[in-house]
Formats: sequence, structure tokens, C-alpha cells
Amino acid sequence: MAKDLFKGCGLHEHHSHSLYDEIITHFPYAILSIAIGMILLSFLSFFSYIPGNELILRSSGHMMFHCFHFVHIIFAATGSLITFFRFSKNIYWGIFISAISSIFFCVLSDILMPYVAGELLGVHMHFHVCFISELRNVVPFLVIGLVNGFFMSRHCTSKQTIYSLGSHFAHILISSLASLFYIVSNGLDHWYVVMGPLFVLLILAVLVPCTLSDLVVPLWCARVGGKKVR
Repeated sequence: MAKDLFKGCGLHEHHSHSLYDEIITHFPYAILSIAIGMILLSFLSFFSYIPGNELILRSSGHMMFHCFHFVHIIFAATGSLITFFRFSKNIYWGIFISAISSIFFCVLSDILMPYVAGELLGVHMHFHVCFISELRNVVPFLVIGLVNGFFMSRHCTSKQTIYSLGSHFAHILISSLASLFYIVSNGLDHWYVVMGPLFVLLILAVLVPCTLSDLVVPLWCARVGGKKVR
């Protein structure tokens, strides 16, 4: 059954998938995603602006952050599992690796690195981790992402490629939005004053974790801990 799962699917075993190669490939995605995110955040800031009352923007940003953070978990789990199954047929190991890497890299990209970015920009940030305080909301999105990744891995290469072309950009875009709304809702009210440095810091916060989560880590774990597909 496990062998049939991958039958007819083309694999990319000869592609190096080095961290450097993948970062260079996805760098334009990160720039475009963060630019789109800042445009959307500008509209939200404009329409929620009341002089002397930043709590409205924080409240709206808090809600938007959770929405994009939870959806980000779906994309991270799906992308990781699809990549893993291209190089290994070890189903249980793949699910375990994809679940752990999705949790780690979503927290790193959406929470830890934006938190550090805010602190570097001179803002005392509030630290909030959904995997600690809102596990009942996180788990369903993680499970859905893993189930989606499992079913997508059963499709042939052409369908996976169509999905991957859109999902890598969507993954980075959603992560950018989650990072932006986290940093705004947890301390950086006047984000537009430091828009330049924030843009650079968010490129790092989004690009590296998403690339590791989608491609590098599941591929490496598939080759080390699972049997390769022939």
C-alpha cells in the first residue's frame, strides 16, 4: 500500500535543494509577500485610526494574526508532508516530522522572530504563543494540514506541481501577514515610522523558516530517516 501511494509520481531526487538555492529561489516571493502585507496593514491602520487610541488597531491586529497564523499551520503541514513523501514512503515518520516542523517553524516565523524584531526596533513587545495558550484551536488546523498533505501526495506530479507553485507563494504570503499582525498587535503600534528596518527584518523572519519548513527539513529527514522511493 505504501509503495502504491507514490506510484506514478515523479520525484526530484536529483535537485540539490540546498538551503542557499531555496532561499535564492524564494527571495522574490518574500519581498512581494511582505509588500502586499504592508499594503493591507496600511488600509487596516487607516480605517481603524482614532487619535490617541491605538487599542483598536491592536485588537484588530490580534484577531487578524490568529486567523493567518492558524491558516499558516495548514500550509506548513501540507507542504512539509508533500515534500517528505516525494523522497520517502515512511508514512509515520513523515507525519511526525511534518507535525513537529510545522509547529516549530510557524512559531519561529510568526511569533519568535517578529518578537525579536520588535525588541530590536526599541519596542517592549508582549509575548504570546498560541501553541501554549490556545492548543484547542491549533490542533484542528495542524491535523487538517497533515490530512491535506497526505491526500495531495497521492496525486501525480503534475497536480502536485500546480499545487506547489501556488502554495509556496501563498505560504510565504500568509506567514508575512501573520508576522506583521503579530508585531502590530503586541506592541509596535506605529509600525510605519520604522517601515524600512521592519521590512528587512521580516524578510528574514519569513523567508528562512518557510523555506526550511516547506523543503529543506522534510527532504533531509526523508533521506536520513526513511526509505527512498524507487
